[in-house]
Amino acid sequence: MQRNEQLLNPCRLLSQTLPHPLNMEMEMEMGYTGMVLGALLVIIVTKLCHAFYNLIWKPYKITKSLEKQGLRGPPYKFPHGSTKQINDFQAAADGLVMDSRSHDISSKLLPHYHAWSSLYGRTFLYWMGAQPRICLGDPEMVKQVLSSNFGFYLKLYPGPDIMALLGKGLVLAEGSDWARHRRALNPAFHIDKLKMMTKTMAECALRMLHEWRNEIKEEVEMSRQFQELTANIISHTVFGTSNSIHGKQIFLAQKELLSLVAADFGGSKYLPTKKNLKKWNLEKKMKTTLTNIINNRLGNSKELGYGDDLLGLMLHSSMTDNNSRLTIDEIIDECKTFYFAGHETTSHLLTWTMFLLSINPEWQQRLREEVLNECGLETPNADMLSKFKLVTMVLWETLRLYPPVMLNAREASKHMNLGGLMIPKGMQLMIPVVMLQRDKKYWGDDANDFNPLRFENGASKAAMHPNSVLPFSLGPRACVGQNFAMMEAKVVMAMILQRFSFSLSPNYKHSPANLLTLQPQFGLPIDLKPLQL
Repeated sequence: MQRNEQLLNPCRLLSQTLPHPLNMEMEMEMGYTGMVLGALLVIIVTKLCHAFYNLIWKPYKITKSLEKQGLRGPPYKFPHGSTKQINDFQAAADGLVMDSRSHDISSKLLPHYHAWSSLYGRTFLYWMGAQPRICLGDPEMVKQVLSSNFGFYLKLYPGPDIMALLGKGLVLAEGSDWARHRRALNPAFHIDKLKMMTKTMAECALRMLHEWRNEIKEEVEMSRQFQELTANIISHTVFGTSNSIHGKQIFLAQKELLSLVAADFGGSKYLPTKKNLKKWNLEKKMKTTLTNIINNRLGNSKELGYGDDLLGLMLHSSMTDNNSRLTIDEIIDECKTFYFAGHETTSHLLTWTMFLLSINPEWQQRLREEVLNECGLETPNADMLSKFKLVTMVLWETLRLYPPVMLNAREASKHMNLGGLMIPKGMQLMIPVVMLQRDKKYWGDDANDFNPLRFENGASKAAMHPNSVLPFSLGPRACVGQNFAMMEAKVVMAMILQRFSFSLSPNYKHSPANLLTLQPQFGLPIDLKPLQL
């Protein structure tokens, strides 16, 4: 009977065989939720597997592989690697004020390297988070890395702040871009072109020395004086006298940007915070000023040519040789690099030279006698500079003890055999310049002493290994501005020695600091005494 009723009531039968709309919606919703939960579960599992591989398995695998090859280091600690130890070492060293006659500064500047090298040898493995790094303390391995011109060892990406400061010029370019930039810049740094710039360098230095004599104080803060001087020199030599005011604006903007970058200890680089807005405004100001200078030069090139300053020489090379052609943005980046390298690093070379000659008065007098013997009271020219043997030796010894850049870094672009050591792709290689240049194995027991005579036969023969001195790096990526910097330092130091004697102020605190470049943390106060001309 019941079966017959179902057959006689097709609507009821249909309602039982077809899904109810409400049931159908619920099933679809449950199915969608299940899919979402399943997808989330896959993502979570993938993330966990990725984290396990990168934070646990990969460090373990790399550590064991390198240990089998005889390379050890501080143990990896999940998840921060060696970072906490590094921070603890640095915190203990930051406030250290040293004896002014002590040049053993590696324990202050790289305290973790100093401690670990005594435990694990000159070459060791450590970790920045989960990123493996090898400290290279072997000059032969360093030579292999820096001399490679096949792109096997790339420079590390420095982050947006340093890119804003330096631009992607010759210092940071890679591969074919680097080769093109180098071809465009080589003519500007030819020695014959640089010799023509000694007069400009001397004129800028003379203005500073007149101010010292006319407004002489018992004490002069040399670090600030040399930064302003070298910025003035680079303004004139890069952009010419007519644009030196604009060059001063670039210097002030870059100096402020540098102070912001050096003081930045965290936070997002991309959010519009007050500090970031200020950084971006300074970057825009530099770019606008440089763009106007370059466009004006290009607009007047038919009537006046490109000019015989560094910018003009670079523009001429770039615009007349397709293999060296640079875009406006690339030229702007090179100008940023000129400015940073041309005043920041050279100013510190002059600062540390003044420091060393102040605490070594016998060498100060020897250099003064050499300068007076070669050029008397005349303004030194390029021919005179080539005869300054003692001055050159002192500058090299200063660069050895107080190199502007104390740490060089590269990254392996593929699996490499480095001096018999098999290293994986992505391994970061750190070259502790400040330690290599005072390693007693290569420099002798007096490695931490000021002794310019070690450079009597040139830089390549100063140590037991020719690659133990690296202030300008080496190989194809060696600093293109090396001759410019040395010529500028010789001109300035010769003119100071002609006119003043100097000694270290009692207010000086010997605390070398890494503020992107190596500089005296509290400045360099010097007592000046004019000589009778």
